[in-house]
Amino acid sequence: MPAPIFDCDGVLADTERHGHLPAFNETFEEFGLPVRWSDQEYARKVKVGGGKERMRTLLTPDFVAAAGLPADPAALEEQVLGWHRRKTEIYTGIIRSGRVPPRPGVRRVAAEAHEAGWTLAVASTSAEASVRSVLELAMGPELGARFSVFAGDVVRRKKPAPDIYALAVRRLGLELEPAVAIEDSRNGMLSALGAGLVCAVTTSAYTAEEDFTGASLVVTSLGDPSPDRTVTRVLNDPLGVRPGPWVVLGDLAALLTADGDEGSTPPGPSAAGLPGAALRGPGPGPHPRPR
Repeated sequence: MPAPIFDCDGVLADTERHGHLPAFNETFEEFGLPVRWSDQEYARKVKVGGGKERMRTLLTPDFVAAAGLPADPAALEEQVLGWHRRKTEIYTGIIRSGRVPPRPGVRRVAAEAHEAGWTLAVASTSAEASVRSVLELAMGPELGARFSVFAGDVVRRKKPAPDIYALAVRRLGLELEPAVAIEDSRNGMLSALGAGLVCAVTTSAYTAEEDFTGASLVVTSLGDPSPDRTVTRVLNDPLGVRPGPWVVLGDLAALLTADGDEGSTPPGPSAAGLPGAALRGPGPGPHPRPR
């Protein structure tokens, strides 16, 4: 069956600004490190995939000397691993407190996909404990348990390398099945495209101005109906999927069968094995194409 593969940070919840950044800074304070990242500085750091990798960007000779850190590379790496373990503890505490709400539409779309028999997965280069805490927050424990989780150091190269998505495809047996990655950043999009996936983008706090050329759909969020009504704003729709007020599963199915001809007739059976017109929002859709 088809699969939506969700990124975690910025897709399931807007965790970078309200979760990771304060967790990094609290960790730096606890360890007496002479640094606090501002929001502007962290906007640059998020382009580095992985929390340990972001911490390692601090390790200039001047910083190492100012912080009284060991010069030996192995000892320095142990310091980084210790910082990162503590940062993960602080971060998961923030998430479990409920201070960071899920992003609109993610639970709704995942529930639609589960009901349609789609495979559910998360692919992230964040630590697995962090990812699982956000997954449970966003999906609830019952739906969250339906997800396969690919996270952290299970691959050597982080996004934008395709490794994490390639691993998910291989482990889930999706080599001959259609799959759509749901991402919020250019690095994540490049990772998904590099693994041969279709990519839909929901922009987040630090990524709205990034270049998403190559994505099959770019929206401000997946959106939600009442009572927490959030309307999707379409930023780029190169395949002419034309979502309604919020993205539905049929829109993702249309991305998996679209040939890029805008304004043509709606598809027949969708990638979910259900009528395309029944799953999709209003408006014409693209012709199907074989995968």
